[in-house]
Amino acid sequence: MVVPGSQHKLYHPPEGLQKDAHVPDFNCYLELYKKSIEEPDVFWKEVASDFYWKKPPTGQILQYNFDVTKGNIYVKCMEGATTNMCYNVLDRNVKDKNLGERVAFYWEGNSPDHREAITYGQLLGQVCRCSNTLKQMGVRKGDRVAIYLPMIPELVYTMLACTRIGAVHSIVFAGFSAESLCERIMDSQCSILVTADGVYRGEKLINLKQIADEALEKCREKASATVTRCLVVKHHALRTQDGDVSNKLQTPWDAACDVCWEEVMGQVSEQCEPEWLDAEDPLFILYTSGSTGKPKGVLHTVAGYLLYTSLTFKYVFDHQPDDVYWCTADIGWITGHSYITYGPLANGATSVLFEGIPVHPHVGRFWEVIEKYRVTKFYTAPTAIRLLMKYGLDPVQKYDLSSLRILGTVGEPINPEAWHWYHEVIGQKRCPVVDTFWQTETGGHVLTPLPAATPLKPGSATFPFFGVEPTILNEHGEELEGEAEGYLVFRRPWPGIMRTVYGNQERFESTYFKKFPGFYVTGDGCRRDKDGYYWIAGRIDDMINVSGHLLSTAEVEASLTDHGAVAEAAVVSRPHTVKGECLYCFVTLKDCREFNRTLVDELKRQVREKIGPIATPDFIQNAPGLPKTRSGKIMRRVLRQIARNEKDLGDLSTMADPKVVEVLFNHRCETAS
Repeated sequence: MVVPGSQHKLYHPPEGLQKDAHVPDFNCYLELYKKSIEEPDVFWKEVASDFYWKKPPTGQILQYNFDVTKGNIYVKCMEGATTNMCYNVLDRNVKDKNLGERVAFYWEGNSPDHREAITYGQLLGQVCRCSNTLKQMGVRKGDRVAIYLPMIPELVYTMLACTRIGAVHSIVFAGFSAESLCERIMDSQCSILVTADGVYRGEKLINLKQIADEALEKCREKASATVTRCLVVKHHALRTQDGDVSNKLQTPWDAACDVCWEEVMGQVSEQCEPEWLDAEDPLFILYTSGSTGKPKGVLHTVAGYLLYTSLTFKYVFDHQPDDVYWCTADIGWITGHSYITYGPLANGATSVLFEGIPVHPHVGRFWEVIEKYRVTKFYTAPTAIRLLMKYGLDPVQKYDLSSLRILGTVGEPINPEAWHWYHEVIGQKRCPVVDTFWQTETGGHVLTPLPAATPLKPGSATFPFFGVEPTILNEHGEELEGEAEGYLVFRRPWPGIMRTVYGNQERFESTYFKKFPGFYVTGDGCRRDKDGYYWIAGRIDDMINVSGHLLSTAEVEASLTDHGAVAEAAVVSRPHTVKGECLYCFVTLKDCREFNRTLVDELKRQVREKIGPIATPDFIQNAPGLPKTRSGKIMRRVLRQIARNEKDLGDLSTMADPKVVEVLFNHRCETAS
């Protein structure tokens, strides 16, 4: 690892952060990193000492095999130890650290009028009630529980109740279709489904119970009806936002299957002894997209995930006792698991739990929430930043953002234009931006700055977190030294890495370890500059080989969005008879900007100047909207098919607005522009 040089402009951490920071400077980072690599057992044992273990580990802290040629792939952490996740994130804080009166969550509903403060003591009581309810419904250690809930406190209660009694939760984002919910229930063979009657998303009322019933009916049709009971939450905000909307929802009810949350929770005790689990017992399953189209059930286990999410949260956000932290993700995704629930609670943090959307009831909603709760650490996605950039400075300047100390980004590489706007407008040039790279599979951050220690380069994920050893390989599996670009892989595990694909060890090994034996393969391309900084180039299948040159789609997209007329861009490959592949670019313009030949020429010239002639796009298409999942990720698979004029687009169930596809086909480029 190289000490940062001057290849790019460096943004050094503010001096005020360094005084009380957990990792106060770059030299401290280097010392801790060296220890985590050379003495991993010593390093992680010290981290583990902050938590409660019913039984201590009996062997090495980390054991593993990453080489498929030497046998089955496995990772074990804290083998022989027993503990309980829920006990460590709640009881330990309430009983051992006297934090029972501290606010765990400020819940902010879809409407600004709906909010609630939940202390650690109250959270523990509700979780115990939910634990007892699940046990009364027949849930036992090892059983899988499907959770299909909006961002309401009951979602946190349920997932922690599962961990308390040793059940395995499988949370499904409450924007997925009945088919997607059915598929996940069937794959993990869940015995209980927890859902809500409905939810407002902005001004749109969604009947969740109806979708849940359709999913269970699909399970029965496929002779895979493992769910015996459905626990239904009545979303209390629905009864105040628009009167009582029960009649509008017409919530179906099956007395043989459905159980009313409010009725049963009032009949059980606030006391529930935790189930003591082995360190490698399963904690949760979370589904992520697969190259075959069939989602993969990523399995995480108790002890390693506890250690890793707690430490990454503490160091990456430099958590301090007086912080109010806000991650805008949905708990239906891994970001919400790790950095709304488990990581913050393990540190006794106070967080904002946000149900709404960025532009409802107005485009300044994010900034309003920051002012309302005096948020100090703010973590969001580049997609949201680019969306809010379009509205200019006025919505931001209405609110006081002076409480902010650290900003974070997650989900995709952030383009430099968005980074600078985030840093200068939202952070007022005083807040470092921690651009975090990680995956559902990694459990927590693996490449990330530390806010008081790492000089920043806009768009770079900078350096590895403790215990993480990245390297870059070429197509032949040869390790590349110094400045390089190729496949990002990791040569050793960290405690929070996934353990398997649920029910399919063969898929786990073939997906992540078969291509390059001895390494975990992320599937992402990466560039390392002369200073040792890592730059994520996007999925390898989103990297394009043009005349033998490997081009990063993320880099081309950043060049396009640097143009003042472009709000968003997505770049995919299209077959080319001479080059093999060429660049096909979709651009969404800012309001009132016209798509014409002059603009196309300007964009091509800009990419050529920023990256080089080899990166000049062959096609630039006007895209009034881009196909995105409900979580906001661009569906590049669909864009590749549109670029190739392939009308059979496969499963579009996760797309937020399928109408976008027809519009894009109508605007499609037939010849090189």
